[in-house]
Amino acid sequence: MTTPSVSPFATVPLAAPDQAPMTVTAAAREKLLELRDAEPEGNRLGVRVEIIADTPPEFAYDLSFALLTKADLTDRVDVHEGLRTIIPGKDVENLRGATLDYERDGLVLRNPNHPKPIELGTLTIAGSLAEEVRAIIDAEINPALDAHGGFVTFVGHDEDLAVYLTMGGGCHGCSMSRMTMVQGVSSMIREHLPTVTRVIDVTDHTSGDSPYYH
Repeated sequence: MTTPSVSPFATVPLAAPDQAPMTVTAAAREKLLELRDAEPEGNRLGVRVEIIADTPPEFAYDLSFALLTKADLTDRVDVHEGLRTIIPGKDVENLRGATLDYERDGLVLRNPNHPKPIELGTLTIAGSLAEEVRAIIDAEINPALDAHGGFVTFVGHDEDLAVYLTMGGGCHGCSMSRMTMVQGVSSMIREHLPTVTRVIDVTDHTSGDSPYYH
């Protein structure tokens, strides 16, 4: 049974047990308590669960131990049979209904919520940056990916100079696609164009021969 509580420094009102935004399974609780108790601060710590990126198709998270006395005024603090979780106020609604579990490979956060879709129609597809990105893709990235039967397509960039791409061919739906993007394509573009702030894959990885997301 999960009993919500609030940091003594927080302004979040006490909620009923069934309103706790996130569930922690027994397996996750046991493992996290084991890890927490190995820390010098012990039960003065809570598990902070924060959304650090909201680029589709899935949120990216950071889990860490944090002192409960350092909880922000807007943080939501809940007690799960001895284990306290801390969720930043900005992330509460996007973590509502989520479950923190522990499996053989480690902690898993299952979240029914997803980032808002990117409005691709608002992206810039012309201009000097767009031309430079296309030139790098045509001259270097796609020839390298062609050996694997794949390719990337420039979709556009936003006002923050984040570049949006899709993957096709052998990269589409492959479980290695996003790793390829982060470790290869992204670094290559940013090496040539340091003004680019991020490279974002907007491929629908739910389709393809070996879909990455189910």
